[in-house]
Amino acid sequence: MLVAAAAEQWKVKPEQVKAAKGVLTGPAGQKATFGAMADAAMKQPVPEKVVLKDVKDFHIVGKPVKRLDARLKSTGKQVFGMDFKAPGSKVAVVARPPVFGAKVAKFDASKAKAIKGVIDVLQVATDRGGSGVVVIADGYWPAKQGRDALVIDWDSSAVEKVSSDKQLADYKALAKTPGAVVARADTSRLAGAAHKIEAVYEFPYLAHAPMEPLNCVVDLRDDGCTVWAGSQFQTFDHGAIAATSGFKPEQVVLHTMMAGGGFGRRAVPTSDYIVEAVNVAKVYKAAGHAGPVKIIWSREDDIKGGYYRPSHVHNAEIGLDEQGNIVAWNHSIVGQSIISGTPFEPVMVKNGVDATMVEGMTGTYAVPMNLTAHIAKANVPVLWWRSVGSTHTGYVMETLIDEAAHVAKTDPVVYRKKLLGADHPRHVAALDLAVAKSGYGKKALPKGQAWGVAMHESFNTVIAYVVVASIKDGAPKLHHVTAGVHCNLAVNPLTIEAQIQGAALMGLTTTMPGAAITLKDGVVEQQNFSDYPVARMPDMPVVEVHIVQSADAPTGMGEPGLPPLAPALANAVFTLTGKRMRKLPFDLA
Repeated sequence: MLVAAAAEQWKVKPEQVKAAKGVLTGPAGQKATFGAMADAAMKQPVPEKVVLKDVKDFHIVGKPVKRLDARLKSTGKQVFGMDFKAPGSKVAVVARPPVFGAKVAKFDASKAKAIKGVIDVLQVATDRGGSGVVVIADGYWPAKQGRDALVIDWDSSAVEKVSSDKQLADYKALAKTPGAVVARADTSRLAGAAHKIEAVYEFPYLAHAPMEPLNCVVDLRDDGCTVWAGSQFQTFDHGAIAATSGFKPEQVVLHTMMAGGGFGRRAVPTSDYIVEAVNVAKVYKAAGHAGPVKIIWSREDDIKGGYYRPSHVHNAEIGLDEQGNIVAWNHSIVGQSIISGTPFEPVMVKNGVDATMVEGMTGTYAVPMNLTAHIAKANVPVLWWRSVGSTHTGYVMETLIDEAAHVAKTDPVVYRKKLLGADHPRHVAALDLAVAKSGYGKKALPKGQAWGVAMHESFNTVIAYVVVASIKDGAPKLHHVTAGVHCNLAVNPLTIEAQIQGAALMGLTTTMPGAAITLKDGVVEQQNFSDYPVARMPDMPVVEVHIVQSADAPTGMGEPGLPPLAPALANAVFTLTGKRMRKLPFDLA
């Protein structure tokens, strides 16, 4: 259409117009940028058939290209949401209820108001029908000191108070019963099977813990509302701002700031932190104040603030014949739904099953699995977390398949390929590439080190990991990761490598002692990286990324690198210790 517009303006044939690097060139030296010709191109008829450029003629696609913001980020010059300050803005810090959905019974703000820099202390609506107290000040420090000085009596009488120990016991009991049917298979051969695997898997709540905690700047005026936030969910958030502020959508402006990590926490169907920020601006304005307000969450607020990856329990019973072939598999999953109650429920919750809870369980390996699921209710806000349901389903499948291979006395790579058959060439290609590049089965490892293998498909991308690990000071040490990636056409290999490195490290975090959110009497027990650790530089293994060559339409790369890491490490730990890791984080005791 750009070429057609240029040809029309220059009165030449379309084949005489060349398009390259954002510029149109005519036979007599005429030139126009794509931007300059855009309006005219929009008026051209849309062609019925378009011949795309051949892959061999690509100049940028498929080549490693550095990020445009890499230098800004590595030199500290990138402006993130936390760095942004609107002219004349004040800082707000919210005291939220310790139990989700609880309310303020009464509060004493006298000590808070006595702190220099504190402008006002007000009650404000918080997420899930609760209420809290906001301290607005000239800066973050006086606002935080003011909050610390508050005396608040909370009323949690109307909300459930979850305790992790009881929840786990309830989940385990429920997992032993059939749930809503996901896939039916004959389990009659379980009773007489030559070999059996019986396993109960435990997965805790997980916080997203991005390096930049949540923050939001709101300028609520008489004629409209402007918001600055590192949103991952602009359409939802824009609508939520309009609904909460009472303005028409056209009176609302949402500026998307660079976010210092999100992993899903900044993509909430309830727009919880955005709505709360607008509510803060509303009570601030109603109290007679004017100007923008910047709401800042502390690290403790972020860890204790909810919207976690749900906790889950899996119960598996697998029967194998004398040759190690799986002849029956009965499996049940229990956990909260992240989709129920959201706009996605009509599409993604069918017959009582949240599709995200069971994704990755079936469709890859040729096994006769009878799969059911239970959606549990709990007063804990839950959300997708990088790679969503595959965070637990991928772990379960890849450790159980590895265990079955051990029972069958078969190499786990050979066993997987047998179960994949001819219907999953992308899985085989990714696995073969990782195996070949790692030296698995051919290279001798130093004493005390072992191989671990896992692979998983999520977001239409297959990732296979071959890892090398050891046990150091009673804990697993991951030394080396070789990745085989099948994401079809690799648009930017450098970005793919970065995504795999980051996802692998985030996956490693899930195995580390303390990497769990727990609750007691409705209160989250963790509050900072001291008691909710994340993997750090000394934990980073060498990560080699190898991409299967393909010209097919590209698939996802932001999330698929996470699920196979933990099971690959768990499988190596089994070789080293003889113990199967049935829960995350790992417990070698």
